[in-house]
Amino acid sequence: MTTLGLVLLGLGAALAVVEAHVSSYGIVGTAAVIALAAGIGVLAGAAGGGLAVGLAVAFAAASVAGVYLAFVLGRVIVARRAPVRGGRAGLIGHRGELQIVPAPVGRVLVDGELWRARAWDGDELRTGDPVIVEYVDGLTLTVRRAEEWEVMP
Repeated sequence: MTTLGLVLLGLGAALAVVEAHVSSYGIVGTAAVIALAAGIGVLAGAAGGGLAVGLAVAFAAASVAGVYLAFVLGRVIVARRAPVRGGRAGLIGHRGELQIVPAPVGRVLVDGELWRARAWDGDELRTGDPVIVEYVDGLTLTVRRAEEWEVMP
């Protein structure tokens, strides 16, 4: 029985490592919790505790591991639903200030960085105008003049 308990513990540990590296939405993690709890229960029973002690220890271990797994999965779901903060999609909608008028390509300061800029649909822009990023194409931003409600603090 001791060998079976150790094998289950090893399997549970291996499945926990796989869960950390594979997107399985908790399925592999649940199998890891079951294998670890069963391994602990078998080892407790094999140590002379009997069936009742083995089941109680397995249930306690499964409860603790299950609560931890649920907490981790909850945090993962919250992180996946969070809006994009960086990259191409993260720049769209940001406010900036026009440094060099686009004719056809100018410069705009957005989030403390100087970017190449094009005007959106032929907007008449002047140096110092507040602008909003509408589109990103490589390292060139397409911007439009910010409306009054977008500039107010």
